[in-house]
Amino acid sequence: MKNFFTILLILTIIISFPLLNVNAREGEQQNIYRIRMGLFKNIETIYQIPWYYLAAIDQFERSIQPVRKDIPEKKGLIAIYFTKEKWAGLLHPDPDDQNPGRIQFFNGFGVDGNGDGKANRDDDLDVLVAFSNFLLRYGTTEQAIINGLKEYYNEQSAKIILEMAAIYKNYNRLDLTGRVFPIPRWFNYSYQSTWGDTRGWGGIRIHEGTDIFSSYGTPVRSVSHGYVEVLGWNKYGGWRVGIRGLNNIYYYYAHLSSFKKGLKVGDIVKPGDIIGYVGSSGYGPPGTQGKFPPHLHFGMYKYNGRYEWSFDPTPYLRLWEKNQYSKR
Repeated sequence: MKNFFTILLILTIIISFPLLNVNAREGEQQNIYRIRMGLFKNIETIYQIPWYYLAAIDQFERSIQPVRKDIPEKKGLIAIYFTKEKWAGLLHPDPDDQNPGRIQFFNGFGVDGNGDGKANRDDDLDVLVAFSNFLLRYGTTEQAIINGLKEYYNEQSAKIILEMAAIYKNYNRLDLTGRVFPIPRWFNYSYQSTWGDTRGWGGIRIHEGTDIFSSYGTPVRSVSHGYVEVLGWNKYGGWRVGIRGLNNIYYYYAHLSSFKKGLKVGDIVKPGDIIGYVGSSGYGPPGTQGKFPPHLHFGMYKYNGRYEWSFDPTPYLRLWEKNQYSKR
């Protein structure tokens, strides 16, 4: 009966939203978001799994595929990826089998989600229904979904997916791609690429960010939609804020003089929101100030589902700065 309603609702989506080439032009991107949201909302109706968890899982996989050699970059509406072995079953003699009955016999994830009689791991609907069935093994409460995500991925990935889900839930939309420069254009500032330079305080290490010099108290803005993961003191970065974005990048804002009043871990922010103010904190115990000129240390870290690394944020800062001034 559930499969019947799945097919009925899917047909409703197809009728409501014309099928698109997934490699659509930029002008059609909003239609892609609408179709994708329609899928998530209708799966929520059937399985009682809140749509924003499905959106977060899909976006998490979309964000890690370009930086993983062992996972192909999917081009469909849904980015969730199953290996042949996981889809058909580890003991299945034919990992390419698309017969739902045989796949079920071998305890594979694969299902026929669109009613065409095949369990096709390259079909967006089959994949989305298959992952929803997996989550249902644990339940539909937040803790149940957390348990399922930890089992399927790992603890850190599950945590990040929940943060992404909180962002989607807060804004109730998928098109959250805006970016801004961290310093408002009407304040004086200067910067150049300092990523990879040597730093000596606390031991020899590389500089994992770009320093943007500005006056004490200059507002610091969130560059993206995100979830406040970290807020407080670090002996290197002083008063700092760490924000996780939907592209699975951790944005690091350090050496602040203070935070925006009321900002706390777990808050959801959008591009342009003030999160703190430029200072010279750090290189010592809590409250240490003035060991270097006031500036914002801005770092970017990418997580690929296994580990996280720093990369040079300067090209992105240049782009956001250019966009900032082009909107005058």
